[in-house]
Amino acid sequence: MQGWRRRVVFVSCYEGLAIVCSSIGLAQMSGDGLGHAGVMGLASSAIAVLWNLIFNTLFERWEARQVVRGRSFRRRAAHALGFEGGLLLTFVPLFAWWFEVSLWQSLVMDVGLLVFFLLYTLVFNWVFDRLFGLPAGAAP
Repeated sequence: MQGWRRRVVFVSCYEGLAIVCSSIGLAQMSGDGLGHAGVMGLASSAIAVLWNLIFNTLFERWEARQVVRGRSFRRRAAHALGFEGGLLLTFVPLFAWWFEVSLWQSLVMDVGLLVFFLLYTLVFNWVFDRLFGLPAGAAP
């Protein structure tokens, strides 16, 4: 599976699981109810979907120009760090506002999610590539 179809399937599966996990995690870390945290889980997902489409498109363009093909652990780790770093810059002020906490408390909340999502992103990408194959730009 290649192109936009691959991206839509990827984002749908990734974000479906992410909404559930982030809503539960945000509810636990904020002390707010699941309903309040769930709204932020959905909003975070919408932001993450947009970022996912932009970031993966740019990453795959970069990847297609590389001499070494395939996705090594190092390349997968760089992908996960780049993706999550972009979200960190967006979510810290958003969480502070929504949960009415300090930027420091919001950073702690986001780092908790970040640690989870770094591992989640790495494993999810690996499993997705095993099930659906590598994108054309990364194929050996």
